[in-house]
Amino acid sequence: MTLTLDDVRDAAARIEGVAHRTPVLRSRTLNALVGAEVFVKCENLQRVGAFKIRGAYNAASRLTPEQLARGIAAYSSGNHAQAVALAARELGTTAVILMPEDTPRSKVEATLGYGAEVVTYDRYTGDRVAIGEALAAERGLTLIPPYEHPHVIAGQGTAALELIEEVGDLDALVVPVGGGGLIAGSATAAKGLLPGIKVIGVEPEEGDDTKRSLEAGRRVSIPVPRTIADGQAIDIPGELTFSLNRKLVDDIALVTDDQIRQAMRTAFERMKIVVEPSGATSLAALLSGRIAPVPRRIGVIVSGGNIDTQRFASLLG
Repeated sequence: MTLTLDDVRDAAARIEGVAHRTPVLRSRTLNALVGAEVFVKCENLQRVGAFKIRGAYNAASRLTPEQLARGIAAYSSGNHAQAVALAARELGTTAVILMPEDTPRSKVEATLGYGAEVVTYDRYTGDRVAIGEALAAERGLTLIPPYEHPHVIAGQGTAALELIEEVGDLDALVVPVGGGGLIAGSATAAKGLLPGIKVIGVEPEEGDDTKRSLEAGRRVSIPVPRTIADGQAIDIPGELTFSLNRKLVDDIALVTDDQIRQAMRTAFERMKIVVEPSGATSLAALLSGRIAPVPRRIGVIVSGGNIDTQRFASLLG
């Protein structure tokens, strides 16, 4: 399939008034550390604490009245779960979410707090797609996947659309990569507006499935990653997202868990924002020198901030 800038703009109109237009932060300290002018799109300050509400609501709001009456299903390690739960509540329907047993408790509680039912599975032995599809079929629910859906991808791209509308020309855009929906949508928006921009994805070293896949020219499966970046613990890129990203993404940088921790610390101490590990990988790539040469004007999407105080303190302690 193809996705266009118009699809992203259409999504932006649909989510207006539901998703926040999140702030773009600048920091002289960050600029000095990186050696460039950096613009940080703070999706950690988005509703549900992550960018996921953009895609979830864009997709859910297009369902028929009959589909909404039956309810929505999703599978997610946390942020998409909360987004679908909130979208369902906003649209007056119900949601059932399949989540890994080891999902951080704060994300499970937030999903329950939005009114969803949570069903758990073992991410290291179970196939969440198969389990999720079976659950949806059994209950007659419409499944909204976390990234393998054109309306989800278009919705995620609105973050980059807003960023570029606010700050203007950029030489590069740096985006965390899990299943690939955020970067696929962001690259669609960015290259539609700025054809010469370089789009760089960032993965944890233990979860380099997209990097390996882009290098191989086909989707490559790896063992389920064990990383503090739980939102990026993906074993294979999505089929749809990979088909887009192989055309649009220029490079993938890899970061270690220690580099992610340092980026979380820098964001907290210097920029006064709380970022979860998966959301901090984009900053980690810049701060650790994994992107070279450094472009002059860089947009960075910080994708989420869903982390409780106990885990935040333990990771940075």
